[in-house]
Amino acid sequence: MKDARRIMVIDDSPLQCAIWKKMLQTRYGNRAVVETYTDPRAALEALDADIHVVLLDWEMPEMDGLEVFQAAVEKGYNPKRIIITSGHPADRLHEIFDDTECLAVIEKVEPEQQAAFLMILDSIMKR
Repeated sequence: MKDARRIMVIDDSPLQCAIWKKMLQTRYGNRAVVETYTDPRAALEALDADIHVVLLDWEMPEMDGLEVFQAAVEKGYNPKRIIITSGHPADRLHEIFDDTECLAVIEKVEPEQQAAFLMILDSIMKR
C-alpha cells in the first residue's frame, strides 16, 4: 500500500516479534508493514530512511539495544524514530537513554507505558 508505514521490530525473541507484529497488524491493518528481526545485524543492514519507526529491544545477547541504537544513528537513521522497549522499569531506561536521544523508552509489561506507546504509534500512523 502506498501510504503504509513501515515498522521495524528488533527483538531477539521470536515470540516477542510475533506478538508485536500481530498487535500492530491488528491495530493498523494494511496501514502498517511490519518487519521483524531477531538478528540485530540483519536489521541494521535492512534499516533505511523509509522505516517510519523502529521498536528496539534493549536486552539482546549478541548485541544489546544500546549498541544497535548507536550503530543505527552512525548509519544516519534518525534517533527520534527509535522506541526502546524493555522488561526493565522505565526509570532504569531513562538513566541510559535521555529524552533527547530517542523517541521513547517503553517498559513492555507496564499498562500505562503500553498506553503511552500506543498513543505514540497512533500519531505516527496518522501522519
